[in-house]
Amino acid sequence: MPFFSKNQESGDPAHLPPPGLPLLALELRAPWEFGAVLPAWPVLQRAPRGDGHTVIVFPGLTAGDATTIPLRRYLDSRNYGTQGWGQGLNLGPRDGVLDNAKRQLQAASDASGRKVSLVGWSLGGVYARELAKEMPDRVRCVITLGTPFAGHHRSTNAWRIYQFASGRDIERETENYNLPEAPPVPTTSIYSRSDGVVAWRGSIQAPAAHNPHTENIEVVASHFGIGLNPSAWWAVADRLAQQQEGAWQRFQRPTLPGLQLVYPDPER
Repeated sequence: MPFFSKNQESGDPAHLPPPGLPLLALELRAPWEFGAVLPAWPVLQRAPRGDGHTVIVFPGLTAGDATTIPLRRYLDSRNYGTQGWGQGLNLGPRDGVLDNAKRQLQAASDASGRKVSLVGWSLGGVYARELAKEMPDRVRCVITLGTPFAGHHRSTNAWRIYQFASGRDIERETENYNLPEAPPVPTTSIYSRSDGVVAWRGSIQAPAAHNPHTENIEVVASHFGIGLNPSAWWAVADRLAQQQEGAWQRFQRPTLPGLQLVYPDPER
């Protein structure tokens, strides 16, 4: 399975350049984003509560479940049953990784008798999207955080790390899959224009004729900090609280004082 899209015509998001050095340097702000959780906690507890369904959270490239513990603990507090992916460090789709993820998804769905939501940070979001395409009857919704699915692999600053960590040739992996295609379930891409690793346009889900329930939510975050960022947490909790069946609604920027400042108008 490839984790970057095929080359496309000139002017397409596939030809986006990666973020420059100034944005890459801003990745150093990630610890401060996590530090904002404590003062933001009273507001975060006002996010919609869930219905207890299972949520599997996939980590980013070269990261493991320890990096998603803060987000999972927050979602636990909003009445979800969260799981890490349980496969150690995410070093790409090595032999057995995707099969194990499918078995975990099936087991979680069987155990609860309900569909499971998938949340993925960066490369983990690609797993979530592709699993939903293969097993849509088991997936309630997909939410990605800073995930590069709409651009060529050179539109990120991490493709060499991916190739080294996975031991796979990215060019060979871009032949058989269509990553920009939206999964056939409600799909949300949370992204940041100040992402220093992934070109933000490479995280934009284009409208899909086969799935009207797709959206993009902009937050102010770094790539390394987006999974620890309070505004991203609120958006994840809000999206998970959507009804499984029936009236799906797009994300509405919160009206609570101050929150509109951390959700820029994506149409600006």
